[in-house]
Amino acid sequence: MIRTISPDQLPVNADGSIFHLHLHPEQLADKVVMMGDPARVALVASFFDSIEFDRQSREFRTITGFYNKKRITAISHGIGCDNLDIVMTELDALANVDLKNREVKKEFRQLTLVRIGTSGGLQPFIPTGSYVVSEISMGMDGLLYFYEGGREANNSELSDRFRKHAQWNKLLAEPYFVSADRELSNQIGFDMIKGITCSANGFYGPQGRQVRLGLATPEQNSFLESFEYNGLKFCNYEMESAALYGLSKLMKHQSLTICLIIAGRTTGEMNTEYKGSFDDLITKVLDRI
Repeated sequence: MIRTISPDQLPVNADGSIFHLHLHPEQLADKVVMMGDPARVALVASFFDSIEFDRQSREFRTITGFYNKKRITAISHGIGCDNLDIVMTELDALANVDLKNREVKKEFRQLTLVRIGTSGGLQPFIPTGSYVVSEISMGMDGLLYFYEGGREANNSELSDRFRKHAQWNKLLAEPYFVSADRELSNQIGFDMIKGITCSANGFYGPQGRQVRLGLATPEQNSFLESFEYNGLKFCNYEMESAALYGLSKLMKHQSLTICLIIAGRTTGEMNTEYKGSFDDLITKVLDRI
């Protein structure tokens, strides 16, 4: 039986565009480069040979164009896994829901999604300026468990081992672990550092930063640094890749996150002059996607 998706479940604007992103289905390419900062969308698009359109709605900016004959959409998702829930759901709907009839399309359209960002490193062997592929991402937000199949998508063995290792606070959401698309990881990140990424649900306390408030688990970063699974260690903090991986797995899209390390959380280093390195990361992703 075909289910009709009601307007309260999937809002569509009066012009037929999807609610938050303000995009029409034909404006979305199959290859999507994602980033948190809307200003970085323009930076990515500056490498395009031609641009079809440029749209801004709230923190969500989208530019679709061509790079070396490849049609690519660059889009900003803002900060946090909650924003990824919006962006991923609406991108998937643009690809796989008939917005006029409000029905899921019979033919599935798979998206290739690569998120690029900046990040803080968690290991002394990862210097600033390194590119880190999130081979596995850990979500601290619990988002995946709101969806059917979310518990099965989680690597429960890894989650159990980490919670025991980190003496996980039972007041927090159970962490979930999801892997990147292996084919995409090998295609784009073959010459980069690979490891586990912690997708924190905040920038300060959840990442072990202390300003005025004390931390419930001040040893958190040392727990992350000392953990290892199948030869992989926690390499970095960011705030989105776990939601990207989890929702991509449930929706059957390909996804990958690559971050430029601009801070050493174990060494106290910070590199604010990273533009050249980030430009290089952009071109690598555009060439290889």
